[in-house]
Amino acid sequence: MAKKKSTTTKTVAVPNDYVPGDDEKFMNDRMREYFRRKLLAWREEITAQTRGTVEYLQGERVNHPDPTDVATYNADRQLELRTKDRLRKLVRKIDSAMARIEDGTYGYCEETGDPISPRRLDARPIATLSLEAQEMHERGERLRAG
Repeated sequence: MAKKKSTTTKTVAVPNDYVPGDDEKFMNDRMREYFRRKLLAWREEITAQTRGTVEYLQGERVNHPDPTDVATYNADRQLELRTKDRLRKLVRKIDSAMARIEDGTYGYCEETGDPISPRRLDARPIATLSLEAQEMHERGERLRAG
């Protein structure tokens, strides 16, 4: 079970060169603000990509007389739609991580309640499992699939 503590949204100074480390108190104000900003920037980047996809799909209304061109157009359109769907799901995960930052559960493994390594969170800010729990989960998936 993840640890819960009351958090208040406050602006904390985080230097541009700051990188969370294992040697500091886990999920201190600076670390929490670092991940909050990282998630917001990632969300903004995805939103910009999504806008580009929508513009592409809306602007691509061309009548193709050649069946091969039609097939290529449809394949490109399907790829864009799948990409947009993946990005939409990723935004949901980012929003969920932002909510966990607000309620004080961000950074704690959903299965064990242990802190997730700051390096793992830096690489995958939406992580909900510690590396060990994730590996156990993946091993279980391989056993079920095999």
